[in-house]
Amino acid sequence: MKLADIGVNLADKRFQGDLDQVLQRAQDAGVALQVITGTNLQASQNALALCRQHAGLYCTAGVHPHQASEFNQTVRSELAQLALETEVKAIGETGLDFNRDFSPRPQQQQAFAEQLALAVDTGLPLFLHQRDAHDLFHAMLREHRDHLSHAVVHCFTGNRKELFDYLDLDCHIGITGWVCDPRRGTALQEIVSNVPLDRLLIETDSPYLIPRNMSGKPPRSGRNEPALLVWVAQQLAQCYGISVEEIASASWSNSLRFFDIKEDE
Repeated sequence: MKLADIGVNLADKRFQGDLDQVLQRAQDAGVALQVITGTNLQASQNALALCRQHAGLYCTAGVHPHQASEFNQTVRSELAQLALETEVKAIGETGLDFNRDFSPRPQQQQAFAEQLALAVDTGLPLFLHQRDAHDLFHAMLREHRDHLSHAVVHCFTGNRKELFDYLDLDCHIGITGWVCDPRRGTALQEIVSNVPLDRLLIETDSPYLIPRNMSGKPPRSGRNEPALLVWVAQQLAQCYGISVEEIASASWSNSLRFFDIKEDE
């Protein structure tokens, strides 16, 4: 059973001390493909460097809405150069986050618009973030959707209307350990099976969102890691009423197709 983790923050400082062991545990757990998330220019460059050091790693290149105030034309140009690298498989993480407003909303909109255009220019898929900004986010995405290749709404935690709005735009949906949370994840558990299996992608968003359905005690550090992706797959299997092998197979095939990765790469 092969698993693909389409959103992992391996360049995070919480992985610096034992990255080799983290990658080995992922391999032992069947996680044969990981896509490292680029959240600003430096993080995107760091992600690319990791991809060149380890097999089975790919990455995105982009500026997260939290860091949108850092976005300028120089950054856009650097991202465009990164997009030419074979290991870079998507533009993002980009979008809008009106929950925390770490960057002013006009700057978030500008950075998102620029990265939408960059995805159109490069033909690369979009790796998207949205929190408490659905209406504007959806409108901006819809305006460009006909000119984009693929798009995934990463770490989806929204409601039924939002889910169908994204599905109507032919988006893929990324599901994390949020769906495993017995308190926060119940609403998502009730609607997630509406995602067609050919649009489903799974991710840990490590080191965040540790699955709360794990048997035994969770790691003392509270750190999530790619090896724990199987718990997301198991929760989804329950929600869909199918086997975990079917979830793994569908999400694996979808990941290869979405990121244009050949299985023997």
